[in-house]
Amino acid sequence: MRRAVWIGGLVALLAASTFVVSAQIGGKPVKGGNPTPGTPQPDPPNLGDRITVSGCLQPASKSNGNGETPDANTPSNARFVLASAQRVDRLPPGTGGSELSAKSSSRSYRLEGIDSQFSPFVNMKVEVSGEVKPLAEGETAGSVPTLLVEFVQKTAPTCQS
Repeated sequence: MRRAVWIGGLVALLAASTFVVSAQIGGKPVKGGNPTPGTPQPDPPNLGDRITVSGCLQPASKSNGNGETPDANTPSNARFVLASAQRVDRLPPGTGGSELSAKSSSRSYRLEGIDSQFSPFVNMKVEVSGEVKPLAEGETAGSVPTLLVEFVQKTAPTCQS
């Protein structure tokens, strides 16, 4: 009798734990497509437009006269620049071969990204990899190019190094 109660309790415990584990699996797996309906997904990166540059990461000048503080979590190209930029030829095969990236040889770049991506590196020498963006409407060939940043790495603690 005692053995039957013991086995019955063990079976009940096993059934309960199986039920709890199977309940956690729930949900419908997402196969391709947009996991958040109604929200547009960004375009995939154009590997041909990817470049790597080294320079001094600095805050951009505050030429925005409307007095509004931009949201630090919204990607923007108005908050940080890479000054004294030099092209670094360290790219994976098949990247950086587009006409746009080949013509990009500026000494300064506007950096597009969120604040937390750049703020730890202000006034430091960094290496930045990203996609050169085509000129926006109204920009001239002499405008400072924008780099959609994918990676930032500190190379020296100060810009003088």
